[in-house]
Amino acid sequence: MQKRSVLALLVIACAMTLANTPMFAQTAPSSPPNSVTDQDIEMLRADLRAQRKEITAQNMNLTADEATKFWPIFDQYRQEAIKINDDRWALIKDYAANYNTMTDEQAQAYITRSNAIDEQLMALRMKYVPLFEKVISPRKTALWFQIDRRIDLLINLQLSSSIPMVNTTK
Repeated sequence: MQKRSVLALLVIACAMTLANTPMFAQTAPSSPPNSVTDQDIEMLRADLRAQRKEITAQNMNLTADEATKFWPIFDQYRQEAIKINDDRWALIKDYAANYNTMTDEQAQAYITRSNAIDEQLMALRMKYVPLFEKVISPRKTALWFQIDRRIDLLINLQLSSSIPMVNTTK
């Protein structure tokens, strides 16, 4: 029960970190995005990576032997996820840059790119399930899967609340 509390608190801390970095103005649909530098985004992403690892460590209950085998695979997984998330951040920046002038073609491309990124992240997670199951039990692998997925869902929820909906009045 205590581990659930730790997970909840750390996830909330992660969300608060993300919430404190405004990505876009939310006052009116035609508002231009706020100025967020690439350095700001990289600092936020580095902080989220550290928190993700901490949340995972707090909740996995690994033995010393399991930990020795688990963490290198986890780090490899996260390195691959960074590449996919680079695409997500590029998509968000592109969306922000074109928010006020978005064409129908850009809107369609946004849908396609967003879906492709989601599919890539799920495929990557599934690729690592058998790798983790070689060094930890299937139940602990399922726990890792849940933790990782929930963190991503929380981040996506926070991003979604910060990014204005497509303006269809233009």
